Formats: sequence, C-alpha cells, structure tokens
Amino acid sequence: MNLSELLTRYEAGERDFRNANLAGVDLSQRVLPEVNLRDSNLAGAILDGADLHGANLRGVKLTQASLSKTNLMLANLIGVDFSDANLMEANLTEVGMRGALLPRATLLQATLQDANLNEVNLDEANLEGANLSGVSLNRARLAKANLTNAKLEGASLATATVVEAVLVRANLQGAIVTGATLDLADMREVDLSRAKLQGCSMVGTVLTRANLRGTNLSWSSLRGADLKGATLYRAKLSWSNLSGAKLNEAVMINASMAYANLKNADLQGTILPDGVTHE
Repeated sequence: MNLSELLTRYEAGERDFRNANLAGVDLSQRVLPEVNLRDSNLAGAILDGADLHGANLRGVKLTQASLSKTNLMLANLIGVDFSDANLMEANLTEVGMRGALLPRATLLQATLQDANLNEVNLDEANLEGANLSGVSLNRARLAKANLTNAKLEGASLATATVVEAVLVRANLQGAIVTGATLDLADMREVDLSRAKLQGCSMVGTVLTRANLRGTNLSWSSLRGADLKGATLYRAKLSWSNLSGAKLNEAVMINASMAYANLKNADLQGTILPDGVTHE
C-alpha cells in the first residue's frame, strides 16, 4: 500500500491499515487521528507535525523516524520501536508506551505528562527539558539518558535503572523512586524534596546542592556519593549507607539518622541533625 492509497481510504472512512509497509513515507502535517497502523513498518518515516492523536501504533517499527512536534496524545504505543527516532517537542500526553524501545531517541522538550512508560528502554535518550510529570517509569531503563531540567514531579520510577544518567536541575518533587539504581548519576541541584527513594542504589551519585528536604532515603546505599551543600532537612536516612560520602556543608537539621553508616564520610562544615556544625 502506498501513501496515496492510504490517504484515499482514510478519507473514505477506513481506519484499519495494520501490517502496512510504509517505510520512509512522508506523512508530515497529515491529520490522521485514530488511524490503526498496528504492527506496520514506518522505519525512517517522516511524521513531523502530523496529528495522530488516539492512533493505534502498537508494535510499529519507527526506527530513525522523524516525529518532531507530532501529536500522539492518547495513542497506543505499546512495544513501538523508536530507536534513534526524533520526537523533539512531540505531544505524548497520556500515551500507553509500555515496553517501547527508545534507545538514543531525541525527546527534547517533549510532553509525556501522565504517560505509561513502564518497562521502556530509554538508554542514552535525550529528554532534556521534557515534561514527564506524573509519568510511570517503573522498571524502565534510563542508563546514560539526559534528563537535564526535565519535569518529573509525582513520577514513579520504582526499580528503574538510571545508571550514569544526567538529571541536573531536574524536578522530581514527590516522585516515587523506590528500589531504583542510580549509581554514578549526575544529579547536581536536583529537586527530590518529599520524594521516596527507599532501598535505592546511589553509589558514587553526584548530588551537590541537591534539594532533599523531607526525602526518604532509608535503607539506601549512598557509598561515595557527593552531597556537598545538599539540603537534607528532615530527610530520612535510617539504615542508609553513607560510608565515604561527601557531606561538606550539607544541612541535615532534624534528619533521621538511626543506624546510618557514616564511616569515612566527610562532614566538614556539615550542619548535623541537632543543629551543631561539624568542625
């Protein structure tokens, strides 16, 4: 089926075009809401500015496709292969994208608010400035992903793999990150206030000047983490491992530290839970 045939049949009211071979097709600016292209091949396709809200793209191959500013709101994107695709400024609000593949994909300034991204692969993806508020990223892979200035308020990243990711100045207020692996992540100036990070692995993670006010880090491993200048006011760190961590000039007033391991931690200039500054 070629593009002309698809458009003619769509205009006539047909919506089901599953298993179509449309590799490299140019659908830019086309208005095709609720189209069903399940299991089709759109590798290398151009869909910039297209309106595909409510579309069924389950299992579609969109590797190296261009979807800049595409409207995919409420679309079914379960299992879609977006490897190396361009989704810059795309509207992915409330999409279902469980198990989708997005390694090295570009989602710069994309909107993914309230989307289901459970078990997706976003390794090395660029999500700088993206809106992921309320997103579900449970068991997702985000190794070496760029989430600089991303909005993740209220997001869920339970047991996600976020190793070596960049989350500089990202907003994760109230996020649920329990059991996640964030080893060696760059989280400078991140806002994790009131977030839940129980049982996380944050070995060697950089959290300088991070906002961890009221954050629950109990039972987490922060071995060798860099928390210089971090705000840990009323944070929960019971049973956490902070051995070798840098806590210089961190503010830990009223933090819960029961059974925390501070062996070889650098506490110079740290304001301790009782309000006393460590010399």
